[in-house]
Amino acid sequence: MKNYDLIVVGGGLSGVAAAIAAARDGLDVLLIEKNQHLGGAASNNLINPFMKYCIQGESGLTRLNNGLFGKLVDTMREMGGINESDKLNVIFNVEYLKFILENWCAESGVNVMYGTAVISADCFNGEIKSIKIFNRDGVGEVSAKFYIDCSGDANLAVMAGVPFMLGRKADNLCQPMTLCFWISNVDTEKFKEERALINPKYKEFQKKGFITNSRENVLIFHHIAPEILHFNTTRVVGLNPTNAEDVTKAQFAARKQIFEMYEFLKNNFECFKDSVLLMSAPEIGVRESRKIVGEYLYTQDDIINFTKFEDSVACGCYEIDIHNPSGTGTHLIYLDRTKYYTIPYRSLIPKGVKNMLVAGRCISSTHEAQSAYRIMPIICNIGESAGCAVACATKSRVELREVNMGDLHAILDKYGVKYN
Repeated sequence: MKNYDLIVVGGGLSGVAAAIAAARDGLDVLLIEKNQHLGGAASNNLINPFMKYCIQGESGLTRLNNGLFGKLVDTMREMGGINESDKLNVIFNVEYLKFILENWCAESGVNVMYGTAVISADCFNGEIKSIKIFNRDGVGEVSAKFYIDCSGDANLAVMAGVPFMLGRKADNLCQPMTLCFWISNVDTEKFKEERALINPKYKEFQKKGFITNSRENVLIFHHIAPEILHFNTTRVVGLNPTNAEDVTKAQFAARKQIFEMYEFLKNNFECFKDSVLLMSAPEIGVRESRKIVGEYLYTQDDIINFTKFEDSVACGCYEIDIHNPSGTGTHLIYLDRTKYYTIPYRSLIPKGVKNMLVAGRCISSTHEAQSAYRIMPIICNIGESAGCAVACATKSRVELREVNMGDLHAILDKYGVKYN
């Protein structure tokens, strides 16, 4: 059984950032990813663009989420893989993102293991001793001194016995799952003329029963390539994203919605007359599932009051954005564009396990708060801070709960991660 300093589960932006942050400080890191690429929601679910990561300053927009995320944006821009015409919703080339992340892992000495699922955790006296994995080699076992769960669904945390919450408090329903897709060969000039007509026609078709999707409007973004549009508009409600049968049902339902939407657009709008349904994401996107019970429960009040924590490890400026878990409508609470909130380290520390942190969208928080910090720029910073915290704990020979905030903040300052 091979032993590492740190094992990170999940190769999304939070997991990659955590792994690189620890490896660049000399730790021997294993990054486990169930798919054959890095990038998480960006690559598995085709989530695009990057949502708001800039705040309004006296001289214009200033990037809030820096560190490895800022470096990723800058690197993609240098390669010609990003469109920053709208700094609040930045479109990027996902192929460049996957390529860059793999290069960074290789350069940092991160050991990446693709096509691998974690199937169990061996725990004793509040510590994870080892984990069992399954891949093409069959069932294996690996161990580490520390672990970071960046699975998005808190999979490792649950295997280790960490208590968790699912969805919203009232009924445990989660925000809807969405299968993103692309339509190509769109007359984009004509689309500009017809865009304002799409939602009224869509609602008309909904009332007549021709549209089964419960979403209240059609959500469309531009693509990095010309004549392609990106759709984040399917909506599957009432199913559990941590249940295999429900996720399968959701995938089936969303694909039907894709074809329903494509036929609606092609038959009713000139700009889509010659269009081609190009592709859908490899996996349906999950906005919300489990959230761990940690040392601090992060809340909506912390966000709307722009709370600054003494143990803060990341910042965010994205608004409360709750897609109705049970039907139509999206609940939005817009924030002052000149202000930002912070996320405390305590929300990354799970109850009951000493040698693990949780990073990404499943930290300790309420349903409402999770709807804001779940976006890629913020969870990338959370992941990087988690990796830095493990590096601090290793250097100081302390438990993760005992990491000195001054030491951690000094590392974050060194790498340009804003936290306060």
